[in-house]
Amino acid sequence: MTRRNFAMQWSLLAFRPGATPAAEEPLRIGSDLQLFADGYFIESLRGLTQRLHEPVSAGRVITFDKPWEGNVSLYGTIFKDGPLYRMYYRGWNLPEYTNPKLLKPGESVGARNEGHTCYAESRDGHSFTRPDIGLYEFGGSRKNNIVWMGDGSHNFAPFRDPTGRGPEQYKAVGGNRQLYAWRSPDGVKWELIRKEPILTDGAFDSLNVAFYDERRGRYVCIYRDFAQGIRTLKRAESADFLNWSAGVWADYGDTPKEQLYTNATTPYFRAPQIYLAFPKRFVNWRTPPSGQPIEGISESVFMTSRDGIHWDRRFMEAFIRPGRDPRNWVHRTNMVMTGVVPTGDGEISIYVQRHYNFPSCHVERMTLRTDGFVSVHAGYQGGELLTRPFYMEGSRMVLNFATSAAGSLRYEVLDENGQPHPGLSFDDTPVIYGDEIEKAVQIRPPARSPRASLSSRPVRLRFRLKDADLYSVRFVEGQQP
Repeated sequence: MTRRNFAMQWSLLAFRPGATPAAEEPLRIGSDLQLFADGYFIESLRGLTQRLHEPVSAGRVITFDKPWEGNVSLYGTIFKDGPLYRMYYRGWNLPEYTNPKLLKPGESVGARNEGHTCYAESRDGHSFTRPDIGLYEFGGSRKNNIVWMGDGSHNFAPFRDPTGRGPEQYKAVGGNRQLYAWRSPDGVKWELIRKEPILTDGAFDSLNVAFYDERRGRYVCIYRDFAQGIRTLKRAESADFLNWSAGVWADYGDTPKEQLYTNATTPYFRAPQIYLAFPKRFVNWRTPPSGQPIEGISESVFMTSRDGIHWDRRFMEAFIRPGRDPRNWVHRTNMVMTGVVPTGDGEISIYVQRHYNFPSCHVERMTLRTDGFVSVHAGYQGGELLTRPFYMEGSRMVLNFATSAAGSLRYEVLDENGQPHPGLSFDDTPVIYGDEIEKAVQIRPPARSPRASLSSRPVRLRFRLKDADLYSVRFVEGQQP
């Protein structure tokens, strides 16, 4: 097995956590995009693997070199808000965290500061500017991009509230020992909603994440706590952002226990029914080869959930490795900011904080193909994917896929007895090849077929792939893309 392949030569349903017998209720997916990052839409794979893909560096977007920022600037959030990309991060400088013997000629760490929440923005997600906000004084001047100062700025985590009006269009959580709630009319001017905390049953000295789940009609908070000395997660929910349920411990199945320092959970903007998370894995028993004085090294991993409680960790390997840069082999770096955003044609970006402890501390943009976290992958010998039973409510199948010049993707539609629908067997459907983000395929059988309507009875799809990757699929009506 290669480092990024999750071998799946299994029998039906064997790998899906909590899977029920074959008589389970067919899925009603509507036009929801189906990623292949977990086992939700997959019943079996034969000769195929689920492959986790590595993001590609697109370079630095911001270096924390202002006097109010510094070598331990961290805990970032990014989201797209209309034409703007909004980035929030903690600016903080602690000279004692840097080994002066590791500085390059001409480098210096600067004076200590107490930490603040800073804001940057962009029109394309590629380059960011620091607007002069003018709200808080630092070093005798208000010419800076600080948007919050004082309690909560250590791990201030904002989001846009789609239900918010007036002064509550934006909300945030923050706090080290207890979690508090903020609101803002514009994402820049913030105020504490009340003096009492909203959550108290955690170890909050990390980047805790809140967002509004439109499908559940509830605010969700994913936050840090300790279980038997292990950093892990809890989930709570609220109807009003102030009164929260008791936290429920995260369930990772039977995977090994690991120190998950952060979580960076976000509903994927193209498929909000699935939460994507990029926890920073803290390997606390290892000595940094960089020579930094504090024990431990870090990297980021990838996991998914449908409810924020039960987490699919089928990919235990690193998603963001430290790499060849020695300044990334330290105890709390390589951390993914909360947020996945579109940044170009067929491109999505995540943002990774690098060089923690050093005056070169910065954010690196990393890119993936749209939906490109995980694919069902076929080598040259090929293989088959069988979906779970579902109701096909659209007449067009939209595929995100890539093949080689010699590769291919084929499909057939099976009825509830596992037989191909007339006109929709492998012998009838086209051989597909190429590389497209949204390839629309008409999938209704001929009108003369007794099965002309596929929406009334459950179906399965069987895909046959050769030297190809399938990233996502969805079903839509008419000319909808």
